[in-house]
Amino acid sequence: METTEITKLLNLEAIKNLRIRYTHYLDSNNIDGLISLFTEDAICQTDRDPWRGREEIRKGLVKAFKDYDTENHGSYPFLHAITNHWIEMINSDTAQGRCYLIDLVTERPKNASTLLLLGLYSDEYKKIGDQWFISRSRLDLVWPERNVEGGEPGKNLSLPS
Repeated sequence: METTEITKLLNLEAIKNLRIRYTHYLDSNNIDGLISLFTEDAICQTDRDPWRGREEIRKGLVKAFKDYDTENHGSYPFLHAITNHWIEMINSDTAQGRCYLIDLVTERPKNASTLLLLGLYSDEYKKIGDQWFISRSRLDLVWPERNVEGGEPGKNLSLPS
C-alpha cells in the first residue's frame, strides 16, 4: 500500500473517531472535551438557529443537556448512536462526512419508547496541525418531523454557513 493510501486511511479513522468522541462526550456531559473537538470558528446547527464559535456551541449544548437531564443524573440522559459514516476527502486538510444518528432518551418510564429522533449529521472537518476538528455541522432530522437538506459528502453536502 502506498504512503498516500495509508495516510488517507489514517485520516478517515481519525475523523470517524472524532465523531464518535463527540457522542461520548455529549452523552457523558464532558462539555470541555466536547468543545475541544470544534475549530474556534465552528458552526453547529441542530433544530435551532446555528451556534457560531466554541462559546455559543458550549452554551447551546449545555442547555440541550440540561433540558434532557430531567432526573438530574448529570450524565447519559440520552445516548447518541451513530452509524453508516461516509467520509470524502476534499483535500489533505479538509473532509466532508455524513452519518446516521439514532438518538435515544434514557429518562423515560420503563414502558415508554426511548426513541427520541432519527437523523443524519452533515459535517465538514478541518485538519489543523496533526489534529482533525469539526468545523461545520448540521443535523438533518428524518423522524419525528422531517427536515432534511441532504446532499453528498464531497459534492453538494448541505452545511451551515
